[in-house]
Amino acid sequence: MSIWDIFERISSKNEPQGGKPEFIIVGLGNPGIDYERTRHNAGFMAMSVIEEKTGAAVNSFKFKSKTAVTQIGGVQCLLMKPETYMNLSGEAVSQAMAFYKIPLENVLVIFDDVSLDVGAMRIRRKGSAGGHNGIKSIIECCGGEDFPRIKIGVGKKPHPDYDMKDWVLGKFTDEDRKTLEGVLANVLPAAELVVQGKISEAMNRYN
Repeated sequence: MSIWDIFERISSKNEPQGGKPEFIIVGLGNPGIDYERTRHNAGFMAMSVIEEKTGAAVNSFKFKSKTAVTQIGGVQCLLMKPETYMNLSGEAVSQAMAFYKIPLENVLVIFDDVSLDVGAMRIRRKGSAGGHNGIKSIIECCGGEDFPRIKIGVGKKPHPDYDMKDWVLGKFTDEDRKTLEGVLANVLPAAELVVQGKISEAMNRYN
């Protein structure tokens, strides 16, 4: 039995308070102190803001993730921060979907986007992976591209020859972190609209 199986057995005994989740909100990133405040962890950073604003503590271990169940916009939601590392994020999400029988269109993914300037946000109904390994894993494990997402701009590489891995695993500058605060503050109200089925309004307001 793997360590994952042991954790799952323990955590599966603890059912969420307030009823079964109707929606999954997952912030993507890499676990561990070495990856804190890196560009690739913008999804984790967004989830931390959601925790702060809702009072939810995303620290129960379930589905290879740190999780919590709380209401977002009046909708019961499972919050997830996968512990699988970025390129296996889909394993965590697919387990949660199967357990709660949540359809793919009710999975909101928050993640970093190098094609957007720092401080920009883009909300989409669906789409391809666009070179993002976390999104690629979710598409492969969960059976399609038809899930909403919130993209958080982390900035383009400084020049074409710059190694992409080094760029996304590099830490934000102090200036960029200040710029990022504004877009992170908008993630929760945007997520509220998405889970309420008002994604067009969310796009019009926050894109």
